[in-house]
Amino acid sequence: MNDPLDTVFAALADPTRRRILAMLLEDDMAVTDVAHPFEMSLAAISKHLTVLTNAHLISQEKRGRVKWCKLEPDALRAASVWMQGFGQFEPVNLDAFERFLEQELPTLVEPPEQPPEA
Repeated sequence: MNDPLDTVFAALADPTRRRILAMLLEDDMAVTDVAHPFEMSLAAISKHLTVLTNAHLISQEKRGRVKWCKLEPDALRAASVWMQGFGQFEPVNLDAFERFLEQELPTLVEPPEQPPEA
C-alpha cells in the first residue's frame, strides 16, 4: 500500500488492533502487558503491533529488556481530516424519505392518459 491513508485504514480494520489502540490511550504499555488480555500468542500480538507501527499509529521502544508501545498522538489526524469531509452532509433518514416520496409522488406524477372509451 502506497497511500498512508490506505495503511492506516487497513490497520484499523482489525478489531484486535483497534482494541490495542484503545488500551494505549490510557498509557504506554509493555508488549507483554498488551498481550495479556488477548487469547493469542505473543507472536500474534507482535504481528498486530508491527502493523500498527508500520501505519505510524504507535511507536515501539526498547527500554532495557522490555519493549514498550506508545500511541502516536497525531497518528489519526490525516484519517480524521479525511473522514470529517463527509460530515458536511446531514444523515438521511431513509424511512422518512420513503414516506415523503409516497405522499408527494402521486401529486407530482400525472397519471397516464386513458384512451377514450368506445
